[in-house]
Amino acid sequence: MKTKIFVDGSEGTTGLRIHERFMKRQDIELLAISPELRKDEAERKSLINASDITFLCLPDAAAKESVAMVENEKVKIIDTSTAHRTDSEWAYGFPELSPEHRAKIQMGKRIAVPGCHATGFISLVYPLIAKGILPAGYPVSGFSLTGYSGGGKKMIAEYEEENRPAEYDAPREYALNQQHKHLKEMKVITGLKREPLFSPIVADYYSGMLVSLPFYTDMLAAKQTPELIHEFFADYYKNKLFIKVMPFGLEAEKKGFLSGIDCSGWDGLKIYVTGNGERVVLSAQFDNLGKGASGAAIQCLNLMLGCQEEEGLNL
Repeated sequence: MKTKIFVDGSEGTTGLRIHERFMKRQDIELLAISPELRKDEAERKSLINASDITFLCLPDAAAKESVAMVENEKVKIIDTSTAHRTDSEWAYGFPELSPEHRAKIQMGKRIAVPGCHATGFISLVYPLIAKGILPAGYPVSGFSLTGYSGGGKKMIAEYEEENRPAEYDAPREYALNQQHKHLKEMKVITGLKREPLFSPIVADYYSGMLVSLPFYTDMLAAKQTPELIHEFFADYYKNKLFIKVMPFGLEAEKKGFLSGIDCSGWDGLKIYVTGNGERVVLSAQFDNLGKGASGAAIQCLNLMLGCQEEEGLNL
């Protein structure tokens, strides 16, 4: 029996990518909605309740409305919006964080897919707090470099417009009011006592992300060095198919540079540990459309179905 899948919001960037990833799969039956009925509540409700699993690729308010339409108790939901990421009733879709996260996804009926910026941030901060290396009260700060596809269809159109403003040629910092929608998720999931100081930057390339966080080693528990922290992450993510802790010092092969575009089209996440005895920098490099969005959603689906975790993904 094929698993019946409906993608509610299939015209957005994430929805389109999820559709693409199903094209070659023989174990999935996609329930299609006519283009003219995409916003028809009755038709959407019918398809949601006819599915085994529905993906929500919608704004927050619309995602909540879709969840409220579920009447078939067997229907499972994978939500890619921000709406349910800090709801304790929902599984947080980052299985590498702990055995408990993985089990909750595998057994769950409501899964919230992490945000793209939050994915990089949480991959670095969660293990440090969980193991007592980073105090929960540490004033964490960092930046995130992303391709313009992270802004959705509107931003993609703006960047690919022939007569776009010259300022689009250079990286642009945004969310300057420190109210980015991923901040709540970053705080709650990691266990931080305060929201981080966070500066996202969008640049003139399609996809790929680099999240970097600096720390003072003397403010961490015990005596830490970049080498010791690298060993810690290598052990924490040992044998994790989707997360690769890169060899210590590997950035030297690229003359000390890390690029936001290096993981574009790949569905995993790379971690680099750099710095010196006083200051260490942790960096997560991945695709904002891969492990940061549709790739993570498909990974969660695979865990729920009990098939190969990497099925239909690019590793």
